[in-house]
Amino acid sequence: MNKVEQLIQQYCPDGVEYKELGEMCEVLRGKRLTKKELSDDGDYPVFHGGLIPLGRYDKYNRKANQTMVINTGSIGEVVWSSVDFWSSDGTFVVKTPDKIDDKFLYYFLKTQEPYLKSQKREGGVPTIDRLAVENISIPIPPLPIQQEIVSILDTFTELEAELEAELEARKKQYEYYRNELLTFGDEVEWKTLGEVGEFIRGKRFVKNDIVSNGVPCIHYGELYTHYKIWAKEAKSFLEPATAAKLRVARPGDVVIVTAGETIEDIGNAVAWLGESDVVIHDACFAYHHSMNPKYVSYYLRTNLFRSQIKKHISSGKISSVSAFGLKQAKIPIPPLSEQERIVGILDKFDALVNDISIGLPAEIDARRKQYEYYRNKLLTFKRA
Repeated sequence: MNKVEQLIQQYCPDGVEYKELGEMCEVLRGKRLTKKELSDDGDYPVFHGGLIPLGRYDKYNRKANQTMVINTGSIGEVVWSSVDFWSSDGTFVVKTPDKIDDKFLYYFLKTQEPYLKSQKREGGVPTIDRLAVENISIPIPPLPIQQEIVSILDTFTELEAELEAELEARKKQYEYYRNELLTFGDEVEWKTLGEVGEFIRGKRFVKNDIVSNGVPCIHYGELYTHYKIWAKEAKSFLEPATAAKLRVARPGDVVIVTAGETIEDIGNAVAWLGESDVVIHDACFAYHHSMNPKYVSYYLRTNLFRSQIKKHISSGKISSVSAFGLKQAKIPIPPLSEQERIVGILDKFDALVNDISIGLPAEIDARRKQYEYYRNKLLTFKRA
């Protein structure tokens, strides 16, 4: 900040000029490609409705190091491309004059994403107009200031990318050790889930039944979006009168989701460790057993378990598995002391890669907040 402040005192002590983006830059709409024209091995990425390329193509229509504003799909998202690319009609590309650093403009427009998203025009296909981009008021400090700000923000971005890469490596390491720790031979007893436990299917309730306070409940969709290996508190609640008609998982049960849009979704589980019962949706089973609940929940995430239930999953618009299919899957049953030892090791890995309050997720979250704070501070100028 001191370096930037010194540069401001040197180059523009009386303030920074602001102009509407459309006065200084060209906002260019891309050109549509059909799906038949796309491939997986083309030379250039094709951007259409978001950060992830739609596919690849053997030509490009925009040079590297330019900023895009997405106008369909992830409307209002600001995207940077460091390589030559094809801009489809789902993107606007901002072409800058010499007095504006492209990366500086990108960082500034990232701060304008809430405004851009608010400009979505509803209709047959929701979109934003070119004017919404052109009307943004942008600061134009002298180039040395722009370049210094870009250098600082690039450093933050690189640090976050390094942390995310390390987190991804830790997740793979975690998955490897989870599979290894939960792989046994004949030294332990193997039984089917049906032999050592009981499956109790929930009863249907809908999202409109959910209230802010009441009897704790688990909706099946939350097994994908909210819950991890175990939980002591529920995210959602039902009115007591509604809950009284439904079925519950007891403390120590493992709640298993049995329906989803893809086969990979099926079988996610959470060990319920709350002090009271929790109501469960009819796309879930409560698995009642005498093993360590976390041990069971960890095992249900392994490749071995997934491979066993895969043949019992029925596919369609919604994939699902029945209690019969789950009952056939075998589980190794080491002594409780060994189950607890395995859980202790996996809990540490799980916290490192998933717990937002500690470990790498906490550090990444802190860096993002720090980055956003300094980005906003660096890109706020006194007007001339």
